[in-house]
Amino acid sequence: MIIIPEERFVESPYIEWVAHGYTVADGLTMRPAGYNWHLIFTRHEGVLRTLVVGALEAARPLSYVAGAETLWIGFKVGTYLSHLPATDTLNREVTLPEGRGDHFWLEGNVWEIPTFENAETFVKHLVRTGALTCDPLIDAALRGELAPTSARTLRYRFQHSTGLGQHHIRQIKRAQRAGELLRQGNPIVDTAHELGYADQSHLTHSLKRFLGSTPGSIVASHVLPG
Repeated sequence: MIIIPEERFVESPYIEWVAHGYTVADGLTMRPAGYNWHLIFTRHEGVLRTLVVGALEAARPLSYVAGAETLWIGFKVGTYLSHLPATDTLNREVTLPEGRGDHFWLEGNVWEIPTFENAETFVKHLVRTGALTCDPLIDAALRGELAPTSARTLRYRFQHSTGLGQHHIRQIKRAQRAGELLRQGNPIVDTAHELGYADQSHLTHSLKRFLGSTPGSIVASHVLPG
């Protein structure tokens, strides 16, 4: 079980959300597919690890151990580390070199581990030094507000900054939205129709692939006891 005592969304062109918490028992959960990447700082039995966790093409199991304290910084789509293309972290966790004390190495510089409270300041410093950047074309394309751009350029920019293709990201977004509707009590058949799935079987295949759950299991887990 993971306990997250605090989580907050951030008004930032780079950060989606920040959270911190700890694990109280060993366990296994399903990590859903995601087009965002994360910086994760975790301390377990006195050992500090700094991880770049890339986007995930499909849901997969995630194990965790008791007694770990963790800070997560989730970055907005299109944001990426300048020296580490998103294709290098897709479906992977990359451990960054340790520094002395509460420090780590990134792109030849030593950085102090941020806190839940100063994560925005930490990210601003990354941007200022050029270690972190953002491609505004990505968000504009996903919103359907893109100026004329060649398909080749668009494909390259998506791969470089997200590790994923635009269509794949849209599939993940649709599956996430389907999960939200089902948790809100929307019928399975209506959800499939509303989001443009060919039929209920198509919806089931998509949610199993991207969320690691079937529509029926999502509905069952959110039914209030009578």
